[in-house]
Amino acid sequence: MYRALKAIIFAATLVGLLGGCASSRVVGSEVNSFARWAPTPPAPGSGYRFERLPSQQADISQARLEGLAQAALARVGLQHNPQAASLSVQVSASSQPMLRSRWDGGYYPYGNPNIFIGGGSGGGGANVGFSFGFPLGGMETPIYRREVSIVMRELRSNVAVYETRAVSEEPWLDTDPVLSAMLDAALRGFPVPPAGPRRVSVEIPR
Repeated sequence: MYRALKAIIFAATLVGLLGGCASSRVVGSEVNSFARWAPTPPAPGSGYRFERLPSQQADISQARLEGLAQAALARVGLQHNPQAASLSVQVSASSQPMLRSRWDGGYYPYGNPNIFIGGGSGGGGANVGFSFGFPLGGMETPIYRREVSIVMRELRSNVAVYETRAVSEEPWLDTDPVLSAMLDAALRGFPVPPAGPRRVSVEIPR
């Protein structure tokens, strides 16, 4: 009885310690960046202005995304200054819930049906069976496939000088903190990023 009580107290203490330490989480992103500065990268404190694609003009979430991007760009030394801008910045983002199938372990966009086809033969006959499975019937907790991209152009020449993209597949539901971390990941190494795809992890509060 005493041993069992000690074990319960130890387990409760361990859970409490782990809970106290779990005050942050890590957002991992696959990042790929390209730079073509001519002749040199922008000086710290250089100004930029946001440019919107036609499809973004009426998007009410675009202003919020640009607010997150503005904070991330400030952290790498660029200032939002439309009146004295040397760069234009286009930023875009997307988010797609994905559900993991218990049957095959694959991830599928939320709401799309899965079609399974099976066949067999025996005793001189053959049969083919069809079954339709929808996500809520055989799926686990969703993850969210998010993507952010930033394209910078030199205003004087209208030449694209910087392009970066980050893709993340995480279970976190709160989009804005995750997008903010992904923007930081996308700008990691700015203005001269490492060549080729890389994994970038950013820690954020839980």
